Amino acid sequence: MLSSKPQMKSLHHLITQHTLIMNNINKLSTLAVSALLTSGALAGEVETPVVAPAPESRVSGTLDLAYNTHFISYGLDVWGAGTDFGSDGTFNPSINLDYAITDALTFSIGTWMDINNNATDTIGGDLQEVDFWAGLGYTAGSHSFSLTGQSWVYGSEVEQIIDLGYGYDHWLNPSLLAHFRVSEGASGGNNGVFFVLGVAPGTDYGKLSLSFPVAVAATPDDFHGGDSGFGYASAGVQASYPLPGDFSLNAGLTGYLTNDEVTLNADENFITGNVGVSIDF
Repeated sequence: MLSSKPQMKSLHHLITQHTLIMNNINKLSTLAVSALLTSGALAGEVETPVVAPAPESRVSGTLDLAYNTHFISYGLDVWGAGTDFGSDGTFNPSINLDYAITDALTFSIGTWMDINNNATDTIGGDLQEVDFWAGLGYTAGSHSFSLTGQSWVYGSEVEQIIDLGYGYDHWLNPSLLAHFRVSEGASGGNNGVFFVLGVAPGTDYGKLSLSFPVAVAATPDDFHGGDSGFGYASAGVQASYPLPGDFSLNAGLTGYLTNDEVTLNADENFITGNVGVSIDF
């Protein structure tokens, strides 16, 4: 936010003025000297400079270092962990950068990685997938809108995604996401759209912040290679606790109820967990 710098007297000017007065004091009448002393000109009073606050940076970002027991992509249990909690866990570092074009319009870029030993055909080592995205977010009062393009890279294959999002500033934090797959790459699914309706009310207990995300999702297409219709519902709790500096500790649990005819999951219902550290800058 820009602020005008206050007008202030030059310290050099005050000192110069004081010196001239002292050099000519014998030429002043007693009344004039008394008046000058009363006004503070000879008392050495100097106005305290008022420094305007530095303008806020338009660039911000977040680095996340997260461990997840499952990799869930729109109801699909990618590594088939199912009810075997943590057996196919994955490390998912990500970074997102935001640039505030205006107070209402933001440009974002970022990347996310899937690192584990659940497959042998990898990008390199245990790196299974790298996602890239760029998008715009716009806020109008209590309403927010987003348009994001993504490339999901698996080895030599690339899946292309376009996401349209809407959110409303309310204690329930309702949101709606339309997730379009426009190029299936090596996903094993088909081009189409998945709609996700969610809420995420939250509360604070001292420094501890809790949110309770709930979502339900469906597709009119054979998105995952199965049927269309109801895909999944999920509900969970996420906790965040600030650490010294700009760090925070995050953890949570989420339960999934999936439709195996749509997602093709071996286990329809399961619980996932996550833990990690975030760094804001």
